[in-house]
Amino acid sequence: MVSWPSKRTFSFLFSQNVGGVLATLACVFGWSGTASAQTEMPAPTLVIPHVTHAPTLDDYATGRPREREVEITELRQWTPGDGDPASQPTKVYLSYDDKKLFVAFVAKDDLSKVRAHKTRRDDIGDDDYVCVNTDTFHDHRRDYFFCSNPLGIQMDGITTGNEDDLSFDTVWSSDARLVEDGFVVLITIPFRSLRFPGVEQQRWGISLGRAIIRNNETVFWPYITQRIPTFQTQFGHVEGIERVSPGRNFQINPYALFSASRILDTPPTGPTFRTGTDSRIGVDLKAVVRDAFTLDAAINPDFSQVESDEPQVAVNRRYEVYFPEKRPLFLENAAFFATPEQLFFSRRIIDPEVGARFTGKYGRWALGFLGADDRAPGQLLDRLDRNFGRHALNAVARVSREFASDSHFGMFLSTSQFPVSSNTVAAVDARLKLTSNWYFDGQVARSSTSNSGLQTNGYDYVAKLNHDNRHGWSHTSFFDRSPRFQAQLGFIPRVDVRQIQQSFGYSWRPERKVFLSYGPRLNALVNWDHAGHLQDWEVAPEFSVELPGQTLLGATHAEAFERYQEVGFRKRLTSFYASTQTTRWLALSSAFSYGTGINYYPAAGLSACSAKSSDGALRLTVRPSAQLKLEQTYLYTRLAETPYTTHVPGSPAQVVFSNHIVRSKANYQLSREMSFRLILDYNATLPNSNLVSLERSKRFGGDFLFTYLAHPGTAIYVGYTDIYENLLISAAQPQITRRAFPGTGVERQFFLKLSYLFRM
Repeated sequence: MVSWPSKRTFSFLFSQNVGGVLATLACVFGWSGTASAQTEMPAPTLVIPHVTHAPTLDDYATGRPREREVEITELRQWTPGDGDPASQPTKVYLSYDDKKLFVAFVAKDDLSKVRAHKTRRDDIGDDDYVCVNTDTFHDHRRDYFFCSNPLGIQMDGITTGNEDDLSFDTVWSSDARLVEDGFVVLITIPFRSLRFPGVEQQRWGISLGRAIIRNNETVFWPYITQRIPTFQTQFGHVEGIERVSPGRNFQINPYALFSASRILDTPPTGPTFRTGTDSRIGVDLKAVVRDAFTLDAAINPDFSQVESDEPQVAVNRRYEVYFPEKRPLFLENAAFFATPEQLFFSRRIIDPEVGARFTGKYGRWALGFLGADDRAPGQLLDRLDRNFGRHALNAVARVSREFASDSHFGMFLSTSQFPVSSNTVAAVDARLKLTSNWYFDGQVARSSTSNSGLQTNGYDYVAKLNHDNRHGWSHTSFFDRSPRFQAQLGFIPRVDVRQIQQSFGYSWRPERKVFLSYGPRLNALVNWDHAGHLQDWEVAPEFSVELPGQTLLGATHAEAFERYQEVGFRKRLTSFYASTQTTRWLALSSAFSYGTGINYYPAAGLSACSAKSSDGALRLTVRPSAQLKLEQTYLYTRLAETPYTTHVPGSPAQVVFSNHIVRSKANYQLSREMSFRLILDYNATLPNSNLVSLERSKRFGGDFLFTYLAHPGTAIYVGYTDIYENLLISAAQPQITRRAFPGTGVERQFFLKLSYLFRM
């Protein structure tokens, strides 16, 4: 669902006797399907009237009479109380004309306590805001949401199940105003910005919500409860919208990109600086077919990434680090390709030249197809290779069929073809609603891979059993990936493993509001390889407390075992974390952990060994004014020898490495459309070369961006990036050495990007 303040629930360990434990816990905590079903109530129906004159914000701010509308007044809490009356009165008014849906919120509050900042689009999670969710296909699985803070800053997206996808951006309007007793917001949604069945009389699902951040409070109409895990199944019904259509909906979105750069290149002949300019012109096309299907095509598509990735620790990591997708074509309707295992990870397509996507719904059927080439595989080859410059061809398809209540069956197919290699993955999956609170998800996938004539096949099986309600939850999962399973277009960091994972939780929610919730959880996992060798086990108890003011405190301790390079290691880790946002201008989150880890990449002649580990994270957000947002992030990782694992027996324990990542980010919002952003990054990896196979590296960079975003698709970006490393380039001989200070520029780029959206 929309990014409302998250619910806090906690868990206990799962024993081997699944059926017996589930039955016992169901009795103790009231988790049975019958008890949960008793909380379900018939959804109310809302008849929205047609108007000939569109309402205005002034109508609601001044109390001026409107033509016709339906009024909603009884919003009830989702958090922190379940069904309690809203702490602040809210009235919502709805109407529509031939082309648009109008939703107005009149939110009463103490104006001095309202949280509202002039910030970037989709960045209103720290503010009070109002929201309308529309399940236009009335399938109880997927909805569009449109939110606005008290200053009219927009946030939109698609919710599938309970997962929000903020990548969806469309054209709509949000007028807002602070008034003496709160704020007023008018959301206007063109029908051409939605997808819905092409029938004369529409029947949609809808929810209307408001977030009061200082109280950790979220309220909805109709009453929506955490006792039922699914969101859209609790929506109200909408009737009265008749003879509407997106109409002719064809979009042309051309863009132009110019860049000038200076980059350090390291060919075999020696390091050199490569300078040059680049320009690219392309166009993205969108057409809505039969109201419910969308065809997207791109000629020289816009795959530039304006926003940089958030910093993550990547040193001494055994498996690949995940970075989310940020490129436009891959973002919208990404949920159409989602499966229990992530068999499609669009960042695997690195440098496409052309791309197309077809997504939509027809009745209970959902369909998604995506195709794109990729220039990267051919560019990575030697210029003398006959396949240099050739493109890989990639395609992904998924179709699913809904049945019964909140259940579906789906099929998935992906293929990546290059002259000397290929990979194909086929899968079937299903989601079954067993009771009001119990769900089963399963998937079977097979892969076929060819590399220089060598053919290999593999499989991947997944099963999940989940239970969620307001107080307790249980998540059970099992997966089995064969050694030769490959999904080149997916994100599968580990194969040759069979794993069982279980977590339980319980949360007490006292009537007194000193503690909003508190409770324990315990996670456990165990896995083996296909030869039957134990690879990992972990048991991790945790306890958390949620307090008013968006304050969360918690601690956890993990006991674990890991087999690495045929050696078994015992590990333990104790962690503490805290976050708070008691005021509108300051937010703080921190975490610290210490224990034992593994030196995965020891220096030459040494073996992997246990080591003392410590990790810390600190994030601070300061808003000195409504327009300025300052963010500071610091990540720290340290690995050191223990007295029992020194590489020289009897010698003092030494530090193996330390890693420091610092990011300073400032965003100044001149207006809804115009902003300046500055990012300063510092990353230092300081290894002991006698103990670990890492280079001593220091990297400092600055990233400036000016943005003018009239609306999604129409924008101007001006950016400048300058990155320095601790490199010393010798003029006498073609080599690079490391030095103490990051004083050598390795990448410098200026870019200008313009795009304009034509809607026909």
